Amino acid sequence: MAQILSGLAVAADVKERVRKAVEELKRQGVTPCLATVLVGDDPASATYVNSKQKTAKELGIATRDHRLKASFTQQELLDLVQLLNSDPEVHGILVQLPLPKHIDEFAITSSISPLKDVDGLTPYSAGMLLNNMAHLKPCTPSGVMEILDFYKIDVAGMDAVIVNRSNLVGLPLALMLVEKNATVTVCHSRTKNLAEKLRNADLVVTAVGNRERFTLTADMVKKGAIVIDVGTSRHAGKLAGDVDFDAVKEKASWITPVPGGVGPMTIAMLMKNTVSAASISRVMQ
Repeated sequence: MAQILSGLAVAADVKERVRKAVEELKRQGVTPCLATVLVGDDPASATYVNSKQKTAKELGIATRDHRLKASFTQQELLDLVQLLNSDPEVHGILVQLPLPKHIDEFAITSSISPLKDVDGLTPYSAGMLLNNMAHLKPCTPSGVMEILDFYKIDVAGMDAVIVNRSNLVGLPLALMLVEKNATVTVCHSRTKNLAEKLRNADLVVTAVGNRERFTLTADMVKKGAIVIDVGTSRHAGKLAGDVDFDAVKEKASWITPVPGGVGPMTIAMLMKNTVSAASISRVMQ
């Protein structure tokens, strides 16, 4: 029976450290500030932004909340980002994705100051991550690494398989695992013999988010493997991940649940990045 990797416990630990860092920065005259930008009225995106705002306030982080109509143009959004870039009281900028189809997401994320890129999505941040020098890293993969560190799981020498190749999760996580000396295979919808690759993995990270397209079943996992479930979707009327949890937990050594696994870590790491950005801005003053 697998031991549970509780994202709730790890997130609580991260947030307590953030709270103390915020108090110290305030004593030094700096109030960390996170600006969020939401374009349109997508309910899921609004829920995410609300959660980020709520957590920031609970930890003493100031917030700026920008809610924009779906008709907001790309140039108008670029202008807003530039205003936030130049505002010395704003330390972190988060533009909630996805954006409406008429806006080029890469153009927007690329326009965010690397010093305020708390999502870790700018080309600069990606390049720094590639060189093991990033201070602001993508939140979800950072959360995965934080869970592994919290439970003292050393991935050095492990064969890791990631089922996701996005810039948000799969690719940055691959770099983070390689930095910790794991051997990483990145899989996706065109991967051949996926089940075979998964069965040979010491560490499996899946982030598909669609149980109709992919479910990690017990026959795809070798005995004693570590299973990290980043996917979230509605399945059988409730929130679920990519993993057939009840079956896979009988074979794995460690496993994250959904909910309560990686999900809470994403916001916690966003708060950590915001405080890091505030600290960097203070040093540069």
